[in-house]
Amino acid sequence: MPLIRTAFLMAFMTALFMGVGWLLGGASGAVIALAVAAVMNLLTWWNSDRLVLSLHGAKPAEETHSRLRDMTADLAAAANMPTPAVYILETDQPNAFATGRSPDRAAVAVTSGLMQALNRNELAAVIAHELAHIRNRDTLIMTVTATFAGAISMLANFALFFGGGRNRQMGLIGTLALMILAPLAATLVQMAISRTREYEADRVGAEICGDPLWLASALQRIEQIASRIDNHAAERSPATAHMFIINPLHAHRHDNLFATHPKTANRVAALERMAGNAGPKQATLGKRAQRSPVPNIRTR
Repeated sequence: MPLIRTAFLMAFMTALFMGVGWLLGGASGAVIALAVAAVMNLLTWWNSDRLVLSLHGAKPAEETHSRLRDMTADLAAAANMPTPAVYILETDQPNAFATGRSPDRAAVAVTSGLMQALNRNELAAVIAHELAHIRNRDTLIMTVTATFAGAISMLANFALFFGGGRNRQMGLIGTLALMILAPLAATLVQMAISRTREYEADRVGAEICGDPLWLASALQRIEQIASRIDNHAAERSPATAHMFIINPLHAHRHDNLFATHPKTANRVAALERMAGNAGPKQATLGKRAQRSPVPNIRTR
């Protein structure tokens, strides 16, 4: 069901983009809009991992983070997927995200604050959640939707300056309505897709790590601490906020149309229902990760 909903929302986003192109230039405008979208998506898809990691000042995990890298490798093996590169973000706010154009070219980035705040089980659950995003190709889906949303806004703004005959038939009021409503609709669809993929990543991540309650505990702890600590890199690049496991920005804390993330209480409730239905399972960590102490895994 989440996959069907995501496909429907992405189809709507594509139709909206072509519709704006048609309003600006008729059938040829729709075709041009589709071609522009394809080129933009290709470029974004190819460079998305390096761009996002650079924006947040991510550094490759060194030998001092060997337990984190071993844990990631063991969880990836349990998920039957390639081991992604592991990066560290130097910020006190506990958070994490995944990026990359495919499971073979992916990275998981965690903050130093996350490793200080969580115990081993909670950290494993967060890593598993990010691996779920990679395995589900959410990193690609969200890159495409973000590109579409930006392109729709760009086209809508072009309507005021470069509109053709159809634009003149719409008149000033129609053009202004197009400029406001098209980007708004695109943003709402983008956020709806983001929330849908978060719920699915929670479910798959809980299966990978072996216990939904580990992830429920991690989400609650992250939200509690993150709400008091700024993530300056995220504040400078708010368009990447949807990638994090918890919204790094101090806004949109409710599960509404304008939220990039579901409300944490709703995610926790879904994980608790999952645990109640299936019962906690033994974690699927390998021997190396099991040897790491249950208290905090620290960066130094």
